[in-house]
Amino acid sequence: MDRYTVISADCHAGADLLDYRPYLERKHHEAFDAWAATYVNPYEDLLADTADRNWNSERRLRELEADGIVAEVVFPNTVPPFFPKASLMAQPPTAAEYEQRWAGLQAHNRWLADFCAAAPGRRAGVAQILLNDVDAAVGEIRRAREAGLTGGILLPGVPPGSTVPELYSEAYDPIWAVCAELDVPVNHHGGSASPPLGDEPAARAVFMVETTWFSHRALWHLVFGGAFRRHPGLKLVLTEQGSGWIPGVLDMLDYYHGRLVSAATKASAGASPGATGAPGASTAESKFGAGLAEAMGKGPSAVWRDNCFVGASFMRPHEVPLRDRIGLDKIMWGSDYPHDEGTTPYSREGLRIAYAGLPREEVAAMAGGNAARVYGFDLPYLDSLAAVHGPTVEEIAEPLKEVPAGATSPAFAPGGSVRVW
Repeated sequence: MDRYTVISADCHAGADLLDYRPYLERKHHEAFDAWAATYVNPYEDLLADTADRNWNSERRLRELEADGIVAEVVFPNTVPPFFPKASLMAQPPTAAEYEQRWAGLQAHNRWLADFCAAAPGRRAGVAQILLNDVDAAVGEIRRAREAGLTGGILLPGVPPGSTVPELYSEAYDPIWAVCAELDVPVNHHGGSASPPLGDEPAARAVFMVETTWFSHRALWHLVFGGAFRRHPGLKLVLTEQGSGWIPGVLDMLDYYHGRLVSAATKASAGASPGATGAPGASTAESKFGAGLAEAMGKGPSAVWRDNCFVGASFMRPHEVPLRDRIGLDKIMWGSDYPHDEGTTPYSREGLRIAYAGLPREEVAAMAGGNAARVYGFDLPYLDSLAAVHGPTVEEIAEPLKEVPAGATSPAFAPGGSVRVW
């Protein structure tokens, strides 16, 4: 085939506010009616004429096909029942908030299953959970998978000082276990896990500087927490938080892992019967590293190689030379539809600015093949759609000389350099 099969590993959708009502348990209807009557949506894009791109299935298919995309991984976007804002950015609920918030997310999951069923084989819906009640989360993961949501789960952010345990806690092992058992990817999306900062101009700027770092924390929490040792089939996907940071962060994590394990090993050797000499003396670092090797199993880079992937939304040109270090089998391009920072309706140009001149097999993997494998898409079926709608190999091979005048995605922003986060 002379066309690429493009799967966007990062798109967003959700119901219009009142359309969630039929998906709520009946016992919550009265409270929902009262809440919805006074709720003021803070998002301009969800009040605009184009807001229906989040829930209008036919419009969405037309616009994605026109953009060269034949399938998508669907993250949340609109405000679910009883939430003050989009759930992706929300703080973990308090005990008093939990019941209604949990009902709201379950309503979204039910709506999403129907939305995905409206386009069979073309949408991998990402189910939402909360971490306050692990058993309830496990039950919802099983139910969502049975309902046809193949995009895995959205791992909520856990900002410092949260009311729920940190992500490295073994309290979450039942969640990791069911995800490994059912081959359900665990997705952690950019924007999650940032602490509340306020709305001053400085706070908004600080959020932009720090937000991806807070999202990245899920990686080292699960790695150092040993989740992948105890559940070797677990898959972690880090989406819309860049990709150029990954090699440097893995180097840093390997450094700390090796340093702490070495110190702990020397201290342990010094404590053995008959061992003598200064190398075995207990140090501050040996205490930090005590038990780490046994708890973790493999080192960070090995965990990344075996268990992790990146939803490299609108991958930028300066990130592409790092693709071998990131892993060509790890990278999944995304358009971020329908957000204005996404590449729509210029996704062909977004692919060109990133991937022009690369070997065909590499582009095919990053533009769709890897996502098909991770999320279980039927690639031969999508190939048949791409034969009509997909960008041609010749088109993507042509370097982009001029950025489209209407493009608003950072994919087209001049400059850009690799940073640690």
